[in-house]
Amino acid sequence: MKTSLVSRLLVFIARKRLETSETVSQPTLKQVVPLVRSLQVELSHAIKEYVLIIIGVFSAGFGLKGFLLPNRFIDGGATGISLLLEHLSHISLSYLLIIVNLPFLILGAKTYSLKFALKSIAAITLLAFVVHYVEYPTITEDKLLISVFGGFFLGLGIGMAMRGGSVIDGTEVLALFLSRKLSITVGDVLLLINIIIFSFGAYILSIETALYAILTYMSAAKTVDFVVDGVEEYVGVTIISDKHEDIRLMVTEKLRRACTIYSGKGGYQENVIKEKDIIFTVVTRLELAKLETEIDKIDRNAFIIMGLVKDLRGGMIKRKPLK
Repeated sequence: MKTSLVSRLLVFIARKRLETSETVSQPTLKQVVPLVRSLQVELSHAIKEYVLIIIGVFSAGFGLKGFLLPNRFIDGGATGISLLLEHLSHISLSYLLIIVNLPFLILGAKTYSLKFALKSIAAITLLAFVVHYVEYPTITEDKLLISVFGGFFLGLGIGMAMRGGSVIDGTEVLALFLSRKLSITVGDVLLLINIIIFSFGAYILSIETALYAILTYMSAAKTVDFVVDGVEEYVGVTIISDKHEDIRLMVTEKLRRACTIYSGKGGYQENVIKEKDIIFTVVTRLELAKLETEIDKIDRNAFIIMGLVKDLRGGMIKRKPLK
């Protein structure tokens, strides 16, 4: 019933869009169907993104209220600035999260897109609501555990929000903007920002608290990397060999991996142009040794290029185990 209602609503929206954009007042079924499919994809992706953002917000809220706030700890980024200001002014952290992030989100709207900025505003507002109203238990008073697990849950929240196409810490937007303007890496900008925050933390609170804050930041940053880039590393492998057909059969039949074939020409000798197929496949880091062994069995002189793949979707790699 719900599916039928959603389908009817999508058909209605598609017809209205076509009527406003086309000269024909009555769109045909052939015109409506592709637009409905496009709307279905947009809707499913939007639902997935907002679910990730909501999970991220509650995870970050747990990191803040279950670990950092009760023990007067700080973190890096906009959250760290908000925590420092909360210590100085005693203004509620929920308000400071919005106030501190707002300039970064305005920059994001101008630099990237209004949709990104609006999603981020919604995510940060929800985080402020969670911090203000949702009660989390204080998990521990051990400073090491607070640093590690507070950073973990906060990083998990930031990473999930990024997966959903938004941010709950606006300093990433500033870092991306400055990296383009100053020709330095995003990591260098974030490091500089956090050095300033931790220096203020050492002055306002204590050096010990600042050192624990660095540990919190490292835990959060590593967790964000795992969530955004994936725990499992993938390697894209390009293989150039005269025995390309044997290697293709080995990859597809023996290792049960899909591959893509490019037509290429050898150009290493003058006036000698030899056509050969170039094979590209993707394996996990753990499977790389097995692939190299099998290639060496066929052609020890094969030219192999390997590069990290941050993330992927579709295909066979996540469905079929390597034999």
